[in-house]
Amino acid sequence: MEVRKDYAVQMHDITIRFGSYTALDQVRLDVKKGSIHAVLGENGAGKTTLMNILYGLYQANEGDIYLYGEKVDMKNPNVAIAHGIGMVHQHFMLVDNFTVTQNIILGHETTKPGGVVDLKKAREEVMGIVKKYGLEVDPDAYISDISVGMQQRVEILKALYRGVDILILDEPTAVLTPQEINDLIDIMHKLVDDGKTIIIITHKLKEIKASADYCSIIRRGKYIDTVEVAKVSQEELADMMVGHRVKLVVDKEEAKPKDVVFEVKGLTAKDNRGVYVLKNLSMQVRRGEIFGIAGIDGNGQKELVEAITNLIKVESGTIRINGKNIENKTTRETMDSGIATIHEDRQKRGLVLDFSVEDNAVLDTFMKDPFSRKSILNRKEIRKFASGLLKDYDVRPDSCEELAIRGLSGGNQQKVIIGREIANNPDLLIAVQPTRGLDVGAIEYVHKMLVRERDKGKAVLLISLELDEVMNVSDTIGVIYDGAIRCTFKQGEVDEKTIGLIMAGGTLDGKNS
Repeated sequence: MEVRKDYAVQMHDITIRFGSYTALDQVRLDVKKGSIHAVLGENGAGKTTLMNILYGLYQANEGDIYLYGEKVDMKNPNVAIAHGIGMVHQHFMLVDNFTVTQNIILGHETTKPGGVVDLKKAREEVMGIVKKYGLEVDPDAYISDISVGMQQRVEILKALYRGVDILILDEPTAVLTPQEINDLIDIMHKLVDDGKTIIIITHKLKEIKASADYCSIIRRGKYIDTVEVAKVSQEELADMMVGHRVKLVVDKEEAKPKDVVFEVKGLTAKDNRGVYVLKNLSMQVRRGEIFGIAGIDGNGQKELVEAITNLIKVESGTIRINGKNIENKTTRETMDSGIATIHEDRQKRGLVLDFSVEDNAVLDTFMKDPFSRKSILNRKEIRKFASGLLKDYDVRPDSCEELAIRGLSGGNQQKVIIGREIANNPDLLIAVQPTRGLDVGAIEYVHKMLVRERDKGKAVLLISLELDEVMNVSDTIGVIYDGAIRCTFKQGEVDEKTIGLIMAGGTLDGKNS
């Protein structure tokens, strides 16, 4: 393979093994200087592993890395940073009780005589980068007080502060609202116009089409092809990634909803700052129905789920399932009432990262038969259940029961949670951002699972920031704004523009709500 100086990155014949498992097998990547290059693949295909090799976090068993035509031994991240490479990981690495400026300069502090950190000078340098690229953030805000989208900007600023020329973004839009995604794409183009090179790992085909110049596809650890994005369709990218035809639109029969199984009336609650975030919210979900909630992040979705699952206190109003009130009960009582939840933050709320995959698979039910008898765990039954779940949900690798679940990719962690919660056979399945970080093949499968649960007579509450997902999957759509459901529509009787208007605080008569 030809080595060229006009390529910022060339990775040739990269192979890496973890024990007997080959994660990457003779993979190549050629990234032109000054381009946005997407790396596309299914969950567990090896995309993040390849970028971790480029960033020096992993060392390949075989293969070579070239930067601008020069071979580099990428022994560790310090070598990568010294060569102008920065990486923004899917799960951010920020200190919550530090300010934005303190996080950006951490490890690269400017000091006054005597070794005192010069925060004033650092703040000025940070603001210079902010203004140059339009990365608007409050330099004095604490990380714990800013949105996820703003936290991502801080991560990008950290890299730029260190003078990177090559920026790796791992699933950069997975936690962003539609407007934040558009803003990020604008920022990426500004960076490229300034001579930077960007490599993005993403499953979102629409965003590849909107942002990338080139796309390399990896399937099951093997290199498939590199294409010019402008010359291929989303469907063609999906087919190359998965290896077979994928339906990008949910295929389902019309719902046949029955009686109301879940009802919220006049729900009012405060967040941890004492601010009212749920304001007289009411809704109903029937058996055999997917009720989708559409809304801009921060309008009460998180607190609604926390109120239902009894993670926050309800000030007033009722929450009923199967006619039984569950507000202000315990989380265990919520689960025992017939509610299963796929939480938004899989690592904080869905998993115990240091537990094995098999232990996480029975996290809700380990105390019940057949997984334990007289308080003694039945390892044989736990392993049997976990093994079946891994195969049913195509978790990769599919024989990793003893592996700590933190060793799986984010998408495969999500599959374990989804399989576990559906296996609990709930009356109400709450799915919050269920396809975040999943590839199109896995998204198609998850949507089929939600429809299958609906067709079995279950009630499904879908909460997603992906408006396309809410509109495609839901039978009934409730639009949330400022802590309340403002309008409810049947699928097909409203367009995206109208929902977007209500999400932003408008009403059907054109006035603000």
